[in-house]
Amino acid sequence: MMMKTTPFYPRLSELNQTALYGHWAGHLSALRYDLSSKHEYFAVRNSAGFFDTSPLYKYRITGPDSERFLAGVMTRDVRRCRPGQAMYSVWCDDAGYVLEDGVLFRHSDDDWLLTAADPNLGYLESLVGRLRVSIEDVSPDYGVLAVQGPRSRQILSALAPEVADLPYFGLTPAKIGEAPVTISRTGYTGDLGYEVFVPADDALGVLDQIIRAGEGQGLRPFGEDALLMLRIEAGLALINVEFSSARYAFTDAERFTPKELGFGWMLGKDGANLGEDRPFIGRRALERELREGTSRWATVGLWVDWQEFERLHLERGLVVPKDENPVPWESMLYGGADRDERVGYATSLMYSPVLQRHIGMARVLPEYAAKGSTVHLEITVDHEDLTVPATTDRLPLYNPARKTGSTVELAPISLRMEQ
Repeated sequence: MMMKTTPFYPRLSELNQTALYGHWAGHLSALRYDLSSKHEYFAVRNSAGFFDTSPLYKYRITGPDSERFLAGVMTRDVRRCRPGQAMYSVWCDDAGYVLEDGVLFRHSDDDWLLTAADPNLGYLESLVGRLRVSIEDVSPDYGVLAVQGPRSRQILSALAPEVADLPYFGLTPAKIGEAPVTISRTGYTGDLGYEVFVPADDALGVLDQIIRAGEGQGLRPFGEDALLMLRIEAGLALINVEFSSARYAFTDAERFTPKELGFGWMLGKDGANLGEDRPFIGRRALERELREGTSRWATVGLWVDWQEFERLHLERGLVVPKDENPVPWESMLYGGADRDERVGYATSLMYSPVLQRHIGMARVLPEYAAKGSTVHLEITVDHEDLTVPATTDRLPLYNPARKTGSTVELAPISLRMEQ
């Protein structure tokens, strides 16, 4: 089967200096456009960048019973999501293990759009039963462009004034030129940002207008390499990295509950956010976990002790590595008096250019979850297995006020942000 391309590909391929692509849901997806992904990363943190998120699966869910249907599937109480709002949620199996995560966009009382990284159409259809619900895979019908960074509001509001007052996780219909679009204040970078949903036939024209609106604002495309850096700083979980779908796991060690994945806020204290009158898949198992305190893991952020990390390299005559590319494997964490007890593992680890520290997202035993707990991260220095201290913290580790706030302080555009 030939790899598919997104509606934005003809233009984005012209901007790609590297011709480096990965595969995402059967589509070509740019790994990076610039010779250095750090340039793209700093564009998002200091000005603005745009990312082609079109390969996401997109399901339109409609009908008189659509709210009831989704309330019985999603772990979060979607009845609290009003028209014009979006909601991030996970959905679980009967044992309370996470199947996947995604964002619901509610356009009207009976009209929803669900995005997900993996295919879910067959599973969702199997749950409909006698409910008056229609589920349609509209994935190829729309392009989705994520415009992210402190100047994203200024750029998009010049084209669609509705953006200026859009609240966090709000969405609005708008027009860019003559093209009808839906713009949501969402994204996967942990920064101020928006996602533009546009009919596939109008995608190139909308992209060209956004690029023109971003002239002089430091706007540039960014690929998957930069996105992975941004999402770790923001503490955002990635399927097949932070967790695997319980549907495909071989053992319970590969399955995780929402609370174990750091989504306890979805459930609330003692399940207060679940809704007293709402049965949903996995509810009984999740309530039992909360009641009996049986969570096996806790998800935390990690701050690596930079002084000790440097010492371990310098005393061996080595240059201290500060590689922003995330480590593509799990890094073990140890505790106990002799540091010989395995107490968890880092699922994502990198050097953060903005925070100027080695940071990570980690799964630890619950007794090590308290902010400031010390663990010891396994690293290899000069072909020797060593450990370096790290302290736990709540996620996200990078959380600028502009992400959810109504005002943004903009620094002058200069070449320094791209160096």
